[in-house]
Amino acid sequence: MYKVFFNDRTIFLTDEFSKHFQVKYGLFYKYRSINDLKELIGFFSRLKKIDTLFLFHHDIEELRDAFRACFIIINAAGGLVRNPGGDYLFIKRRGKWDLPKGKLDDNETFEMAARREVMEECGLEDLQIVYPLLSTYHTYPFHDSMALKKTSWFEMLYSGSDLPVPQTEEDITEIKWFRREELQQVSENTFKSVLDVMRYTNLVDL
Repeated sequence: MYKVFFNDRTIFLTDEFSKHFQVKYGLFYKYRSINDLKELIGFFSRLKKIDTLFLFHHDIEELRDAFRACFIIINAAGGLVRNPGGDYLFIKRRGKWDLPKGKLDDNETFEMAARREVMEECGLEDLQIVYPLLSTYHTYPFHDSMALKKTSWFEMLYSGSDLPVPQTEEDITEIKWFRREELQQVSENTFKSVLDVMRYTNLVDL
């Protein structure tokens, strides 16, 4: 199953219709053609009262490829940074807690971009990628079309002693290290994609 965020709403791509139909509320659609899919995505974008759309097809990879074909694809990477004391780094961007992330430059790998974005947005350099986490997907208007951004996340270890410095030109107003027991306040004011990263790493309850 794949999950894609439309701001605070969600599209699920699945090959298990009956499992979700019995327990979930939302709009359900069986994939038939890419033209129908484009129209449905446009309809969902305009219909704000529906929070969840389930797209199902017996071949999940075929459905994924058709869904991707409806968007301009943008690749990005970001980091969940911790220090040796077990504190986690979050940035405040446009009033919400977020994680440092950004689009890949030419010839960059996801790992290179994640490290660079943390360095640029937080002013920290002594960073080590520990291991890859999950990828999240979200959409947003892009020129006269829609973009689908894939963000690959990595857990990082910061071993330096510098204070983080927010990159204000990226609308970052605050950077803070949170102890694990303080992360509830982050989860109450963040994005669904960041919540998925926190759930994946067991920083918040499912």
